[in-house]
Amino acid sequence: MPQPLEAHVSAPPPPAYIVSPAEMSPVSKVANSPMQQMSRSVQENAKLDMSQASVTTTAKYQKIQENSWKLVTEEPVSTFSADVDTGSYANVRRFIQQGQLPAHDAIRAEEMVNYFSYDYALPKKDDAHPFSVHTQLSASPWNASRQLLRIAIKGKDLAKETLPAANLVFLVDVSGSMDMPDRLPLVRSSLKLLVAQLRPQDRVSLVTYANGTRVVLPATAGDQKAKINLALEQLSAGGGTNGEAGIKLAYAQAHAGKIQGGINRVLLATDGDLNIGVTNDRDLKALVERERKAGISLSTLGVGDDNYNEALMKKLANNGDGSYHYLDSLQEAHKVLVNEYTSTLATIAQDLKLQVEFNPALVKEYRLIGYELRALTREQFNDDKVDAGDIGAGHTVTALYEIVPKGSKGNIDALRYQPNISDKAPSKETQNKEALSDELAWLKLRYKTPGSEQSQLVETPIKQTNMVDNIKSADQDFRFATAVAAWAQWLRGSSLIANYGPKDILALANSARGSDRFGHRAEFIRLVELSAALHPVQAKQLSKKQTKPAVAETAALESD
Repeated sequence: MPQPLEAHVSAPPPPAYIVSPAEMSPVSKVANSPMQQMSRSVQENAKLDMSQASVTTTAKYQKIQENSWKLVTEEPVSTFSADVDTGSYANVRRFIQQGQLPAHDAIRAEEMVNYFSYDYALPKKDDAHPFSVHTQLSASPWNASRQLLRIAIKGKDLAKETLPAANLVFLVDVSGSMDMPDRLPLVRSSLKLLVAQLRPQDRVSLVTYANGTRVVLPATAGDQKAKINLALEQLSAGGGTNGEAGIKLAYAQAHAGKIQGGINRVLLATDGDLNIGVTNDRDLKALVERERKAGISLSTLGVGDDNYNEALMKKLANNGDGSYHYLDSLQEAHKVLVNEYTSTLATIAQDLKLQVEFNPALVKEYRLIGYELRALTREQFNDDKVDAGDIGAGHTVTALYEIVPKGSKGNIDALRYQPNISDKAPSKETQNKEALSDELAWLKLRYKTPGSEQSQLVETPIKQTNMVDNIKSADQDFRFATAVAAWAQWLRGSSLIANYGPKDILALANSARGSDRFGHRAEFIRLVELSAALHPVQAKQLSKKQTKPAVAETAALESD
């Protein structure tokens, strides 16, 4: 465990990382110089320019461009899809536990925030909608002149015994790339955890793919656990990866055992390394979308590191009305498939979209933290044909906006040839509309009940009075979610959180650990400490005093 940080750590530059298990330094390659011939300690502390580090990886991540500030006078409306995927956090954890800082595009703030459970109030039994909505406002911890807005959604919970019967198809990649301890063996053990939760009315099929495809186990009742586990135990890896054929066979098996009114889902476990048949994302996405409309959903369980195609795993789950998870350990599988069994399998609201309209009388600028891959246009909010995120039983969804209040210094300069609308006195008509109350914004949500083609609308004001002066006065869950969001931005080297770094994140997270039943928040704190120790700028700061004599000696040797 690294020692507590003593120095303030600023936002990092783009992190250098490696992918080879044999190399555990955060630096992969450094531009040639005479210093490279010296001792390792001298290399790490004399003229080491991390910006020259060479990054090599064969994993595939969807490119992310961090959300920028928006002027309310130009773009008052923000629209995005809900997201309950958690894969980014587990993957980032895997990087750090291997002694590496994560790839930039592996870091998605919303998935890291939503990895954790939050104690938001459940909807009441007689509520018209299957989820509750809560908002709170606080001063921003990294800029006191700005504010943070939290939007929190809590899905109604269901007891496992009350779930509809489940028709599950385990689709397992058994190609040669899965023949590693952290891949097929982990998948076998993980699915056995799920099998232990099954009831007699549930049924499971097992389909595999490599060069070819095979139905290893036809639909089998959930109480025949020994038979299902034996089929899983006999799986072995080898050959190519014909994922398209495997997906098609799994869907055929799902249709053959389809339960009307039940849960019908394919669970795809793979490293995503497709190399036979249709391998492009667009065609596979179209296949999954067709089956989604036919009532068969798809969730993905990603494993592995080298050649890991996370971009494909996430796209397939998003378009399959399922969720994406990354399994870096059996503990993570237990979280997803046991602790969150009902959330993972039972959908209570489909195609959940959020739209926030900010009041220009109170808000000058805003930015949404995360959800870059879930952005929607304003028109798509009302289009019921546009797919969006699904919410499982008991799921929580958290979204954070940073806000520049009216009258505060903003981030975007006024245009030279356009009137500076934000500083003009509003008309009487505008004043009347804007002075309705202390409404900071107007929140709208659209969702479909499972099986419905028509969405329902939920609307609620976001009040400025619901504000605390300091993040330390916010509720425990708000504080912790903010700490996670800050860490995600710091890892990405974001300039939008100023000098807010690990020391500040740790203080905030430690103040919000709560009961922490499963130890997830304590683990987060350890990961923040580890990431600070791995970070090249921090490492240089910690070792500078110790290495000055060595650097001087090297300089003397060079002059000789």
